[in-house]
Amino acid sequence: MTDQELLTLFRAEGGKTKAFNEMVKRYHQKVYWMVRKMVIDHDDSNDVTQEVFIKAWNGIDSFRGESQLYTWLYRIASNESINFLNKKKRKLQVPLEDVERELEDKLESDPLIGGDEIQLKLQKALLKLPEKQRLVFNLKYFEELPYDEISEITGTSVGALKASYHWAVKKVEDFLNGED
Repeated sequence: MTDQELLTLFRAEGGKTKAFNEMVKRYHQKVYWMVRKMVIDHDDSNDVTQEVFIKAWNGIDSFRGESQLYTWLYRIASNESINFLNKKKRKLQVPLEDVERELEDKLESDPLIGGDEIQLKLQKALLKLPEKQRLVFNLKYFEELPYDEISEITGTSVGALKASYHWAVKKVEDFLNGED
């Protein structure tokens, strides 16, 4: 079933639940890992992913189909991830460095993310990036999305995305080379 057929089913009489279940089956894992790269913690990632699909359920009727379905879901996921991290910082009322340290601790103790030493160091470097820059890096580097799709997801111009990605790569390289 294509995304277009899925959207047609969403709009068909009695088809919303079946279409939603298919959408979750098709995109849950991708959305989860996109969120996980941002919020790090498994339980938090599950909560944010669930919130993404709740928002998708509530907003599917207003989805005009001008972008791909996964692009729309990624946009919701990126906004929810950044909102979650901002709420966490406000809730904890601690300096940004303390939140980064907490996320680093979770990275080191999580067998799904930890990986080898180089992967762990890359993930620690990404935690040093501002959230939006980390999001752009993750979408470009890990998801291998073209800039025009990242632009749709983030609502940022392609030129600004290229600059953001360039600076993210530079900061990651500096961190990996011990220049942070």
